[in-house]
Amino acid sequence: MNVMANRPRRLESYVGGQWVAGAKEGVPLLDASTGAPVAFIDSTGIDFKAILAYGRDKGGPALRRLSFHERAAMLKALGQALMERKEEFYALSTATGATRADSWVDIEGGIGTLLSYASKGRRELPNTRVLLDGKVEPLSKDGTFAAQHILSPLQGVAVHINAFNFPCWGMLEKLAPTLLAGVPAIVKPASQTAYLTELMVRRIIETGILPEGALQLVCGSVGDLLDHVEGQDAVTFTGSATTGRRLKTHKAIVENSVRFTMEADSLNAAVLGLDAAPGTEEFDLFVKEVAREMTVKAGQKCTAIRRVIAPRAHGEALIESLRARLGKTAIGNPADEAVRMGPLASLDQREEVRARIRDLSADAEIVAGDPDNPSVTSGDALAGAFLNPVLLYCDKPGSARAIHDVEAFGPVSTVMPYDTAEEAVDLARRGKGSLVASVFTNDPAFAEEVVLGLAPFHGRVMIGNRVSASSSTGHGSPLPGLVHGGPGRAGGGEELGGIRGVKHYMQRTAVQGAPTMLSAVTGRWLPGAEARAGGEHPFRKSLAELKVGDQLVTATRTVTLDDIEHFAHFTGDTFYAHMDEEAAKANPFFDGRVAHGYLIVSFAAGLFVDPAPGPVLANYGVDNLRFLTPVNPGDTLQVQLTCKEINPRANAEHGEVRWDCQVTNQTGATVAQYDVLTMVAKTRE
Repeated sequence: MNVMANRPRRLESYVGGQWVAGAKEGVPLLDASTGAPVAFIDSTGIDFKAILAYGRDKGGPALRRLSFHERAAMLKALGQALMERKEEFYALSTATGATRADSWVDIEGGIGTLLSYASKGRRELPNTRVLLDGKVEPLSKDGTFAAQHILSPLQGVAVHINAFNFPCWGMLEKLAPTLLAGVPAIVKPASQTAYLTELMVRRIIETGILPEGALQLVCGSVGDLLDHVEGQDAVTFTGSATTGRRLKTHKAIVENSVRFTMEADSLNAAVLGLDAAPGTEEFDLFVKEVAREMTVKAGQKCTAIRRVIAPRAHGEALIESLRARLGKTAIGNPADEAVRMGPLASLDQREEVRARIRDLSADAEIVAGDPDNPSVTSGDALAGAFLNPVLLYCDKPGSARAIHDVEAFGPVSTVMPYDTAEEAVDLARRGKGSLVASVFTNDPAFAEEVVLGLAPFHGRVMIGNRVSASSSTGHGSPLPGLVHGGPGRAGGGEELGGIRGVKHYMQRTAVQGAPTMLSAVTGRWLPGAEARAGGEHPFRKSLAELKVGDQLVTATRTVTLDDIEHFAHFTGDTFYAHMDEEAAKANPFFDGRVAHGYLIVSFAAGLFVDPAPGPVLANYGVDNLRFLTPVNPGDTLQVQLTCKEINPRANAEHGEVRWDCQVTNQTGATVAQYDVLTMVAKTRE
């Protein structure tokens, strides 16, 4: 389907496994630069209760049958397929007012988030359907009763209500952790730019990669959908605080305690350090960053810099530098390659921003830009939603209110002066909670004071200086591995953050019982659970033959003084506790010379390793190593090695095996414990 050849067209929703048009022609959606119709949107006639049921009954079970690694492979394949089709998305994205650079953030940034979660799922999650959370909690002295927290997928649907500014990234950054968790999604894009989301969803469905019911799309109003959400569902919202609060207090959401995550208004601040005077690298970086955050996506970013907090002594120089830089920004139709900033998403949005500039003018004066008379290099200044960057200045920010309360969601920022680091922190905090703040300084003491002051009020804080200038991802870029969200005014929600984001769509449950029962539930052996010792050495077993609980109890080895001295001279570790009897006895932890911890680990390996070539391919690490009891000359060591966890790797001929290793002495006391990590072939050759 060539969506570009059929404009304007009626958008369709993908619900119940089919594409459905609304019963009415719908509301026209206009090209942000020309005002020409792009599409019509309407969702009248959709049975919203039915699509929730379809996701729960069809999509949920299909996703939950897959392991984390299988879901990760699904995300990878989907990301690769979308990347192959990216130029089609770029072509339509210009209608939203986005330049090529703006669209890169939205399109490839969104696809990159899918691929990042695919990678994290393979590397950081087990190849299981249940995720363990924390360590085993012993609940009895004799070890017969314990508990383990687990995370399992919610058995409902995640409803994602998204904003207009990132029609691709806004969907994909929520969809990636949702699908990786094993939960189906219903996506509701903001109407202004829904045509781009609809195109991407069409291409996703065409790949056939996702199980049926895993993804549904509603173009237009969600009608009574929220009336039917239940306790196993989740709702996320990105948009205005006013709408977010209304949704958060929806009767069904409140009565069913539905998980609700909100990302709302955010008066993000950038702080110029006291040390960052004109002429310093930090001053120049700050000017560049503020101007970029004002103009990328025409300032329509939830992370854009709204408040510019700078030393009073540098205020005039900063304003002049920003005025000059902003004045060089070419504004026009984003289809024009020379254009650096496109229009706002709609004429209504432009009027909204102009109204908020008037509100800000109660506390501040405009020092750059004319909001009422846009100057463009291409496009229609009247029919298009163009607005020049507007910079304001508030001389007394400590007594002002509007600059700390009003967000103009466009290319608008307010400069405000401060005199001390404490005052800078106070001004930033007056935003009442934000997604991000940045601090530009080369003074570690200033960075420490300001960052620690900002942290409780922000989801992310970026420090910029000359050292990180060439590698920094910038103030306004949410990253898959970092939390995206903020307290207070910013909504109190949290997204992304790597695997943290996956856990938002899972239920944490404490499971109590005997160790063998817990091992059966979790798929991980724990001390006290049944084990199978004797017979073939576990290292001779392939992944197909090896079972959790397979165990080896080794022969013994006595540690001699010659062993300790040889190890010391061979390795160069002649620490006094190993070499000097009197000094070792003076140490409160020892009663004489002791063996090296790594000598114990080496001897343990000598006891449990089977040397012949076989299914065990490599040892790739040791986790949680602890030395618990000193080993003196004459002590005898023995090892109990138990297969603790098995993780077959998808699309590979090997998997990962975690072994519980307990090293004891002649009295039965544990001298060392740790997990041995090995790569094991899936089958014997």
